[in-house]
Formats: sequence, structure tokens, C-alpha cells
Amino acid sequence: QDAEVVRTRDPQRLAQCDVVVDVGGEYDPEQHRYDHHQRSFTQSMRSLRPDKPWTTKLSSAGLVYCHFGSQILAGLLGQPEDGPVVTALYDKLYENFVEEIDGIDNGIAQAEGEPRYALTTTLSARVGHLNPRWNDPDQDTEVG
Repeated sequence: QDAEVVRTRDPQRLAQCDVVVDVGGEYDPEQHRYDHHQRSFTQSMRSLRPDKPWTTKLSSAGLVYCHFGSQILAGLLGQPEDGPVVTALYDKLYENFVEEIDGIDNGIAQAEGEPRYALTTTLSARVGHLNPRWNDPDQDTEVG
């Protein structure tokens, strides 16, 4: 609730952060590092949670959802984390929202024949509009 959000790629600043998402080149949930940009990274929801069927490579958003989604939903709903309501909502949110983010962020085509994931939003485009244009002389991502 009182967390300070820092946008940086500076390794010295990242080392001081309690949680690092989508930068830093490291996936280590014990240290709360959730980046998917390593060549060796191949994790999917199914590889981290074998009870789940989805094999789309996770983005950093998917990693955070995988590790904390049930806990957050349980808190918001006042339901047990392993209860049927949280489980059903967790699965629906992944399948109909987060998996799309994972697929697009990792450059995975939605389909080569049978669709791999549902396309339900243009969230990636909306986030992209927050970034400076490639030819903008001011490339400061902190200005907004």
C-alpha cells in the first residue's frame, strides 16, 4: 500500500528495491525478482503450477500473477485462497486477460491454426502509448 514505485534499469538502484519486475535480467521469486528477459527463461503457468493447463511463456505480468494472483484475489474477495471462488476467478482472469499479455509481450502469435490464447483487449497498445515515441527528443520515461 505504501510502496514507492521506481522506474529504472540502474543495477545499483535495482539492488536496493524489495521487488523488481520486468527489468534486471533475473527470475528469482525468493528474492522477489520477476523478469522474463533472459534467453534461458521458458517458464509457463503450467511449469510453475502443474495443476494449470496453460503453456504460454510467461511475461513479467504473468509471473507476478502466477505468484500473487490467488493471494490478491482472496484478499479482495474475503475468500480462502484455495477455495473454489478464488480458484475459478484466478483461472478465468488468467485465461481471458493475463495470458494475452504474456503472449503479446513474448511475441507469440495468437494462432497458427488453432488460437493459443484469447485476444480480448488492446491493453498492450494502451501501455505502448505511455512510452515516448521512438523519435521523441525527450526519451524520459518518468515524464508523463
